[in-house]
Amino acid sequence: MNTHEQARFNMVEQQIRPWQVLDKAALNVLSQLPRELFVPQVYQALAYTDTEVPLTNGHSMLPPRVDARLMHDLELTGTEKVLAIGVGSGYLCALVAGRAQRVIGLEMDSELAATARDNLQRAGVTNVDVRLADGSQGAAGDAPFDAIVLGGSVAEVPQALLKQLKVGGRLMAIVGQDPVMCATLFTRTGDAAWSSKALWDTTAPRLQGFTEPSRFQF
Repeated sequence: MNTHEQARFNMVEQQIRPWQVLDKAALNVLSQLPRELFVPQVYQALAYTDTEVPLTNGHSMLPPRVDARLMHDLELTGTEKVLAIGVGSGYLCALVAGRAQRVIGLEMDSELAATARDNLQRAGVTNVDVRLADGSQGAAGDAPFDAIVLGGSVAEVPQALLKQLKVGGRLMAIVGQDPVMCATLFTRTGDAAWSSKALWDTTAPRLQGFTEPSRFQF
């Protein structure tokens, strides 16, 4: 086992399993996907640590356990068309792609989008289409989706995204205001009906392009 493989094994056993990621197929993807290919060269030592890793233009990668849990809790089976918003370095897209048929990834930062495409190619992930686009609007032309995942936090999930789910489709997002945010699973239960379930507490950097509620000062 080389250094990266050992670090990946340790990451799965020490960070990810204790975070209730226990599905065998999900763990398989995490064990096989080389996270070092998605981490900037200068931060290679942090590839498997439980921390945010800086990316270009003030962005960052989420800790591996957060990406792992977002992918895990969508409960994908391998047949789904998934929309991923906020592609970053491409790692979350690659995890989701390992459990889905097709992933469309939307990224507003052109430099990040280009890097993510390169990273995915190097990792041999061929079922992700990374597009330069405003994720808050989704991808209506490709809707409906079986699942949608947001790779960062939002104050609230726009109705436009919830409407791009199939009935029975699921959306995972980290919702709230710092320091109180919660990973929340939204399910479309009917033509004009959705349910939501708060799953676990965490924090994550904001996604670009999503509106913040106005804060009145009295």
